Amino acid sequence: MESDKYLSLIQQELAQLPDYVNDYYLGTNHAVTTTYQYLTEIRRFFNWLRASGLSEANNNTEIQTDELAKLRRNDIMLYIDHLSHTTNAQGHLNSPTSINRSINALRSLFKYLTVTADVNDGEPYFYRNVMLKIDSLNDTKTLNYRAHTLASHMYRGEMKFDFIDFISNQYPQMCDKRALPAYKVNKERDIAIITLILGTGVRVSEAANVNLADLNLKQSLLDVVRKGGQKDSVPIAPWAVQYIKAYLEIRAKRYHALKKDTALFLTLYHGETRRMTANAIEKMVKKYSTAFGHPLTPHKLRHTLASEMYNVTKDQVLVAQQLGQKGTSATDLYTHVDQKKQRQALDEISEHPEK
Repeated sequence: MESDKYLSLIQQELAQLPDYVNDYYLGTNHAVTTTYQYLTEIRRFFNWLRASGLSEANNNTEIQTDELAKLRRNDIMLYIDHLSHTTNAQGHLNSPTSINRSINALRSLFKYLTVTADVNDGEPYFYRNVMLKIDSLNDTKTLNYRAHTLASHMYRGEMKFDFIDFISNQYPQMCDKRALPAYKVNKERDIAIITLILGTGVRVSEAANVNLADLNLKQSLLDVVRKGGQKDSVPIAPWAVQYIKAYLEIRAKRYHALKKDTALFLTLYHGETRRMTANAIEKMVKKYSTAFGHPLTPHKLRHTLASEMYNVTKDQVLVAQQLGQKGTSATDLYTHVDQKKQRQALDEISEHPEK
């Protein structure tokens, strides 16, 4: 049963938290999923209290209510700022919704400790509730700000071609001379990886896991395995194909590839031919983009494709399909999109000026 699974997870969380949080658990009446989420947020907050020196406890079970009672508004605001600059398990910055869940969990705990609890002759643990001074994030303003920030970290329109030109022609003149031999070996591969992500919107892990057999350049299609193991086939933007072909021309000879080397993107490690890892792709993109003066991650390359495609189509469902997402809402799951429309959108995204 799903509820049994959550009850087990709840007990695991409670074992890492003080007795008064166990009292909180018994004294509140949330759904099991909400309770579990709140306890994970409380644990995360307690971890931060110790790491930031606001609690002298050696572990979370030793954090005293006296330490919570002394917290100031500025302390909580520092924690919220910490959350806004922290990435989640997927590598994304915490969203306003996620941060508000943390705030709600702390509100719930502090309300119990200062109002509901009945421990000392009918009195609560303490009276000063710092969470009454904390507002939820304004999602609209925050999302607008995040959208603006995101836009400044994408290579839309001509900028993506400027980036590719920079890697081809300018980077070798400015990089460390000791890095030149490796650059000359990997230039075509690196550009192919970047253009594949920019031209399909695949995740960095998906790009790393692509095999040579998954690529169909005659039809400009790429087969990928999405999150959860689902197989998908996505169109490749026409402008990107030439760069992928350039890499394929040198792949076998440059990387000593044999039939057993099924990976599309290869690397040589101590003379041994291997699949290039997602982590190596992350570092490669960071290296070139930092030198270009606009540092970004492969995920921002994926955002670039999504942004350009939405700008052309104004169709969130189509963009979600291209990116391999399950949908923009529950109803989107039932909306069928013709792949021809995806192709038309990719064709309309800015062509290289020399064409």
